[in-house]
Amino acid sequence: MVFGRRGFIGGTTAAVLLGQSGVATGKETGPSEVFTCSGMSERAWREFIGAQDLVWKRPPTQYGQAPFLGDGRLGSVVYAEGNVVRFTVQHADVQDHRDTGGSQFGVCRLPVGNLKITAAGEVTGVDWRLDLWNAELRGTVTTSLGVITFAAYVHSERSVFSLDVTASGTEQPVLAFEPSKAIPPRADFNPLPDGYVLNPDPVTAPDGRETLVTWALNAGGQTATAFRIDRSGRAQRLLLSVAHTYPAVGAASMALRAVRRGVSRASHRRWWNTYYRKSFLSFGEQRLQAFYWIQLYKVASGSRAGGPVMATTGPWLEKTPWAAAWWNLNVQLEYWLIHGSGHLELDAITSTLKDNQEQLARNVKEPYRHDSAGVGRSTDRFTSNAGTLYEPGTGGSGVKELGNLTWALHNVWLSYRHSMDARILSDVVFPLLRRSINYYLHFLRKGDDGKLHLDVTTSPEYGDAPDCNYDLQLIRWGCQTLVDSAALLRIADPLEPRWREVLRDLVPYPVDANGFMVGAGVPFAVSHRHFSHLLATFPLMTVNWDQPENRALIEKSLHHWMSLEPAHRGYSYSGSGSIAARMFRGDEAYAYLVRMFDVSKRFPVLENTMYTEAGPVVETPLSGAQTIHDFVCQSWGGVVRVFPAVPSVWPDVMIADHSCEGGFSVTARRAGGRTEFVVVRSRAGEPLVLRHGISGPVTVVSPVRYRDRGDGTLEIPLRRGQEVLVHVRGRRPDLAVRPVAISIPGKPWGLPA
Repeated sequence: MVFGRRGFIGGTTAAVLLGQSGVATGKETGPSEVFTCSGMSERAWREFIGAQDLVWKRPPTQYGQAPFLGDGRLGSVVYAEGNVVRFTVQHADVQDHRDTGGSQFGVCRLPVGNLKITAAGEVTGVDWRLDLWNAELRGTVTTSLGVITFAAYVHSERSVFSLDVTASGTEQPVLAFEPSKAIPPRADFNPLPDGYVLNPDPVTAPDGRETLVTWALNAGGQTATAFRIDRSGRAQRLLLSVAHTYPAVGAASMALRAVRRGVSRASHRRWWNTYYRKSFLSFGEQRLQAFYWIQLYKVASGSRAGGPVMATTGPWLEKTPWAAAWWNLNVQLEYWLIHGSGHLELDAITSTLKDNQEQLARNVKEPYRHDSAGVGRSTDRFTSNAGTLYEPGTGGSGVKELGNLTWALHNVWLSYRHSMDARILSDVVFPLLRRSINYYLHFLRKGDDGKLHLDVTTSPEYGDAPDCNYDLQLIRWGCQTLVDSAALLRIADPLEPRWREVLRDLVPYPVDANGFMVGAGVPFAVSHRHFSHLLATFPLMTVNWDQPENRALIEKSLHHWMSLEPAHRGYSYSGSGSIAARMFRGDEAYAYLVRMFDVSKRFPVLENTMYTEAGPVVETPLSGAQTIHDFVCQSWGGVVRVFPAVPSVWPDVMIADHSCEGGFSVTARRAGGRTEFVVVRSRAGEPLVLRHGISGPVTVVSPVRYRDRGDGTLEIPLRRGQEVLVHVRGRRPDLAVRPVAISIPGKPWGLPA
């Protein structure tokens, strides 16, 4: 986030006072009218982020208690077990490449190993802190023989693990790396398939000053871990890197080269310090505020554009039946928070889909590959699971969840809308959405009612139904987005008449007295965690609260889903929270969200903000950060809404450089339950429609003439680089960006005293 002098250079600035009726009562001023948003100093940033740190005064022995480090590929979870501090060493590139066995046994993630600090004495206490600002874990382990002090990080850009260890007294800790066998994690839950041949054991050998561990894979390719331990007196420094190649066997040289190149702590810290400052959010509930910033740390530790899309565990592979990427909800929820926070440098969905378009075509059966594409329920990082999609109405085999690629492309569409980067639209959204909708077009059939119908498909993970709402809602969004994209890209596509026919003739969404059904003849009658039948209400927003005719349907659908509680899971509460927030009901949305943290529930968010069911799944807490975004700023439907659903327990909120659809950045403050000012900057030159959320008369300082709708909404045709200021009439606002005071204290995350 870059703050400094903000002003209007050149042209005429209109400073207009608006009453509640929207009638102009002010005057025009000259080009010298400027205003300034002052930002926080680096020290203030460091202190603010430091207040969100996780701390440990007790040994973390479980996944949900432990610190975690990462750079989008190399990941580590840190445990204290007896006299051992264990750093897991896992890597998002490392997987098998078999032609059979699917994502469970064929192309699943594979474990790498563990790095251990073994104390000579008996451990009597720990004192650790995960320094979010610098993305480093530092701490001490007190033993009966002395104190072990350590500092660890995964370099932000080099994918190298760095560990410094010193000891006092007579303590003599030993550092060692222990490789794991390349066995599918699913084998802890189910027997290996008949005929499965285990990969060879890892081989460890010295290579100069380094030690090299290599894994050969039966299906081809290689994994390698290189590490070096340098000793100087009582100090030890370890550098470690992991590499994976397929089908070649060049991983060993890559890992060695990374360790020998070394790392710079200063460059690592610089990357993270810059990362956080892209946007700002502060509200008065300490534990939830810290949760939010930890999610920003987590997503940057787990993902990078151009890298692997996050698997269910992120790069932190643990005991799990789900050692792959899941495309029927998990992937989509993992990445929502990058948009409002302005972190498209983490967008691995867009790069994954762009780089694997041929594989996405191979995911459908051969007769459709010339014009269609799809993705199954779970895949490797290349979108493959050695299976193909089902053909509705044929009774054949295949994955019946047909909408997963279309839903993933909605994430890509959001990346386009927040950046207005036409390359995302032309290179990824349009060509792949065209193919994913084409697959549906092969199977839509006109019924006796004159409407287009779809045979039986699956609503994740509820069950099968004809005219499944999961698919119908994605089809309608996809066809409309294709029509709009073709116009934006000035493409005269021969399929446009077909898209328009679908928009005209697609069967209405099946509904009953309780709202949206799963599909025709299949009511939503059993408690379920997924909100697949509600995608039109969130995140697609094709059925929304700005449509008065749909409000009753949205309300009863949400309330019916949430009334059937036993099978709800963490993301049920973030999802319902976002739906309620987009109904502009802040207190109801908040009540749903906080259920994620209710320890009386079977699956609450854990002490380190991670989450687990049968295995770790990172999407749930990450989606909670998006729900918080929905409280403070929304921009769907071409309208920027400031503080649209802030719960009453947060009277004070500050946002800065919050990214919105249309390429806008919003800075605003709310104090005492009232919005004081809003500043909107245009990064792309799109027309701005602003619902500013200020009650009563306002002053608008704009570089261009604008239109007031009279309902708190302004239409302002900003050009790229221009800004508008809206504030309470009567006094010039203090535009300083600073944290709000904590009104609801909370303990740190981790294992505090």
